[in-house]
Amino acid sequence: MAEEYLTDEEQWDAVKRWILENGLWVLAGVVLGVAVLFGYRYVDNSRNERALRASVQFSEMTAALDHKDRTRARQIADGIIKDYSASPYADQAELTLARLSVDDGQVAAAVAPLTQVMNNSKDSELRHIARLRLARVLTDLGKPDEAIKTLAEDTPGAFAADFHEVRGDAFYAKKDFKSALSEYKAALAGGGEAGGAGTALLELKIADLGAPPVPAPATAMLPASVPPPKAKP
Repeated sequence: MAEEYLTDEEQWDAVKRWILENGLWVLAGVVLGVAVLFGYRYVDNSRNERALRASVQFSEMTAALDHKDRTRARQIADGIIKDYSASPYADQAELTLARLSVDDGQVAAAVAPLTQVMNNSKDSELRHIARLRLARVLTDLGKPDEAIKTLAEDTPGAFAADFHEVRGDAFYAKKDFKSALSEYKAALAGGGEAGGAGTALLELKIADLGAPPVPAPATAMLPASVPPPKAKP
């Protein structure tokens, strides 16, 4: 019978039967929905609180570095890595530990934190930075072949000039001066604007190998408003 032809009493009886048959499932669905909502909010709030605590710890570590309190900075960095390993602050803490180790003359101790960031960071830029620093450390440790291999296992993108320079340093350490010169020239050619401190250092490295510096492209040395010279008739 069509619903519009049922009496009010019959319609109410139909509603009661539907509730008896399906009410338990409806109630369970409502309870589940509420539980999921509150669970999501709890997890989200907990995640935000952890991120805030990690941020505070990172600020304290930075302040310790500013005040030359290296021991305190190390302690905080270790705590960040232990308690907030999934946060980006852990990567920064690893890089800080590596830097402190190098500054303290404990170069070998920098290998582990740099390797951790290079292999596991979710930030591609930090992975490039860690790889570059690790290659420098390996070269300083007398392992230039490992440094060259480390840099070969990456596509550097915007870091290409830096990769060339650090590779050049590794070849120089091997006394492979021809390869070092080639890498330094590639770094200078891809290093962006001429005249910076990085460019000057590269030119010194090239000159040290007995080669003239690579000249910057002529067009890059002319202001944009200066027209090219006209051919003589």
